[in-house]
Amino acid sequence: MERKQKVKFEAFNIKTRLQDLREEYDLGQKEVASYLGIDQRQYSNYELSKRSLSLYQLIQLAKFYNTSTDYILYMTDVREPYEKSIVDWET
Repeated sequence: MERKQKVKFEAFNIKTRLQDLREEYDLGQKEVASYLGIDQRQYSNYELSKRSLSLYQLIQLAKFYNTSTDYILYMTDVREPYEKSIVDWET
């Protein structure tokens, strides 16, 4: 069985994933911040790892980028979102 090469976590963290996703969609920090209902400076602090995302914001970003929270958190490299839950998170 082939083992995956282990990489130090510091090289891959949430700030990297957030920035990569944002740039892939050709968005500025201000646009993503507006979607989250926060100002650009606060969003910038997320990308700089100076501030932690709330669970709600993490879920909103996963929906925005059509991916899973696990992907954003580097728990998986699978980009596709999971099947929807029976729980209505919109209310």
